[in-house]
Amino acid sequence: MQGSSPTAGPAAHTARSGASFHEMWRELLPVGRDADSGGYRRYAWTGPDAECRAWFKDQAQGRGLAYEVDRNGNQWAWLGDPAAGDAVVTGSHLDSVPDGGAFDGPLGVVSSFAALDELLRRGARFTKPLAIVNFGDEEGARFGLACVGSRLTSGALTVADAHRLTDGDGVSLPRAMAAAGYDPEAIGPDPERLARIGAFVELHVEQGRALDLSGDRVGIASAIWPHGRWRFDFRGEANHAGTTRLADRHDPMLSYAETVLAARREAELAGAVATFGKIAVDPNGVNAIPSRVRGWLDSRAADQETLDTVVGGIEKAAREYADAHGVDLDVVRESFTPVVEFDHALRDELGRILGRDTGLTVPVLGTGAGHDAGILSGSIPTAMLFVRNPTGVSHSPAESAAEDDCLAGVDALADVLEGLAC
Repeated sequence: MQGSSPTAGPAAHTARSGASFHEMWRELLPVGRDADSGGYRRYAWTGPDAECRAWFKDQAQGRGLAYEVDRNGNQWAWLGDPAAGDAVVTGSHLDSVPDGGAFDGPLGVVSSFAALDELLRRGARFTKPLAIVNFGDEEGARFGLACVGSRLTSGALTVADAHRLTDGDGVSLPRAMAAAGYDPEAIGPDPERLARIGAFVELHVEQGRALDLSGDRVGIASAIWPHGRWRFDFRGEANHAGTTRLADRHDPMLSYAETVLAARREAELAGAVATFGKIAVDPNGVNAIPSRVRGWLDSRAADQETLDTVVGGIEKAAREYADAHGVDLDVVRESFTPVVEFDHALRDELGRILGRDTGLTVPVLGTGAGHDAGILSGSIPTAMLFVRNPTGVSHSPAESAAEDDCLAGVDALADVLEGLAC
């Protein structure tokens, strides 16, 4: 963690009965970290994921919270009776993208426990149940679909579709869950659980530089841009790299490469983003012309019309390039999340709570990143807090946040939870 140690004010967070923010962070920091890249490989239902889940359970039980795992593998830690209803829930996720950073997800979970500790230190009197949650498989790094735990819970992902998910080694989601000691036959929508929740607030490191540019430590989310993932399958003809004339080739790599450039061009023209970040090549030999190149597109925009324009332009260009090289093309939309407007009343309440003592206006900003809060927004009121990211880098080992800013996030989350649940 970067930044100097905090002094009076933020240091109050360390004077708690439970493990301090710093201690929790140090405990979690080495789990799933690759020694060579310095990034994290905490994939769903693997060893590092199990270590993270064990850590969460220890934190819950160490505070005397009621611990449970729901039918979809999401972990919950409860203060108060869940059956009372109108619960206030906070939390995030602990899994990572390939070689991801330390903050994306874990900061929200660690801050949730730290905020609860701060409220207990204050002697807060809770009038509603409070829960901390770790949603499973948020990043989708293993099975290719983001927010599996929250999607299943909300019904946004059907059981049949979940059972069809497989990883790069052909291992299905049910098989992976069973190997990790969970019952894959139990997964599915959980409307009764959601009906007991009155509000969900997720704290997350900002995945951009808006707060850094404005000079604010903490912000409130307004909306999540519509976004999706598309698979482009370019099918050509395998042949010898050294003996096949250029004029005789049907090389899908050329069409793919031109499509990558087209994606950048279309995104720039529309003020959106588009990225081909994953590729699979067959037969993947140095001296072989590929028979197939499969590339995955991630695209996001501020509104649906813009996103449709960008993806439509990329696909149109890809088909033209494929035709020019004698290559076949299939485009499949693998996942999609429409624009998410966070609950306006809850968002305004967060702003009121955080500005109550200071009189300051907390910045409200949109984001191009998907979150469990976005998935759940169709079922329950949700909101998000962002903590300043000095570089804007995310999904990378270089992801960072200053210690003072992290503690400011804990303080803000504690204030919000106190305002909503006490």
